Amino acid sequence: MNVFFAQAWAAEAGGGGGAGWIEFLPLILLFVIFYFFLIRPQLKRSKEHRALVSALEEGDEVVTSGGVVGQITKVEDDFVRCQVAAGTEMRFQRAAVVATLPKGTLKKLDSGSD
Repeated sequence: MNVFFAQAWAAEAGGGGGAGWIEFLPLILLFVIFYFFLIRPQLKRSKEHRALVSALEEGDEVVTSGGVVGQITKVEDDFVRCQVAAGTEMRFQRAAVVATLPKGTLKKLDSGSD
């Protein structure tokens, strides 16, 4: 019967319980690296975008996430109305606004297209 089964030898009990936390050190370092290079910058960008969206006012010149440039004519609870051309208004979600432009940018864009 011994021919078919190899004998298993039990390892001796060791006292290596004191250095168990060192095994988790690479995992902890990986989390710290992810926090500083991925999570923290994303939280900062999110906070800046919330501040931008909450500060929108009538007359601001904005760019949406779709690349539409316009001037805000009315600010509602969750939406803004933008004039994108003479006599043309569009309604966007406030969160779709990604940047505000300096005053007069639309005039420069319109005069440069003629």
